[in-house]
Amino acid sequence: MPEGDVLRRTADRFERAFGGRVLVRSDLRWPTAATVDLVGRTVLGTRSYGKHLLTRFDDGRTLHTHLRMEGYWRIARTGSPEAAARSPQVRAVLATAEWTAVGYHLGMLDVVRTRDEPTVIGHLGPDLLAETVDLDEALRRWAGRGSTPLAEVLLDQTVTAGIGTIYAAESLFAQRLWPWTPADELADPRQLLAVARSQLQRAVAEGRPPGHVHGRLRRPCHRCGTPIAVGQARRPPMERPIFYCPRCQAAPTVPPDGS
Repeated sequence: MPEGDVLRRTADRFERAFGGRVLVRSDLRWPTAATVDLVGRTVLGTRSYGKHLLTRFDDGRTLHTHLRMEGYWRIARTGSPEAAARSPQVRAVLATAEWTAVGYHLGMLDVVRTRDEPTVIGHLGPDLLAETVDLDEALRRWAGRGSTPLAEVLLDQTVTAGIGTIYAAESLFAQRLWPWTPADELADPRQLLAVARSQLQRAVAEGRPPGHVHGRLRRPCHRCGTPIAVGQARRPPMERPIFYCPRCQAAPTVPPDGS
């Protein structure tokens, strides 16, 4: 699933291509929005919030999309073959005279009044890629998860928005934390969230995630050479893979008497 860094780069591309420009084509292939016509509307701007994308128009409406597992946007020159958007996987098309954005496999699409954006993102925790992050609010939400494993709390978008399996695994590796440590046993969750935020910011700038553990099953750890392992966070059908180093992120040992 695309994570916060991908959505931020997508928002930046939208901003460069469409910001302040008028739409000449609007085709929303979504049951609840199929009759919505945005032709003639000026794009005021696009921003990401966690894994969500918000494109705002001058008539007080916002196009809200979420990529889910397989979705993505492609921007092509208007009039090019790529801009024709004939694929059955296309869910949305927005175009100016110069550029066309085509949304494939989108997992969520809404058109709401801009003032009603909280109805689609208001349940989310603070966005870790925001200019200013309300870490106190994030920590308050974190505390509410009790003994839930660290990896699951990081994945919970109602605690903080933007972290997926990549940055859950990579931030835990950076801090040498066993992914299934109870969240209420972590002395300083603020530091872990700060590391995840820093990793996301760097990925936005560099275009790639850290790559220390995620997706490296059985390959040697960059620190100690131990083969990378993978475990599971959350229960089916919401389970997610979490890659980790069994040595650098060893499970805590419990004395035989349990003390």
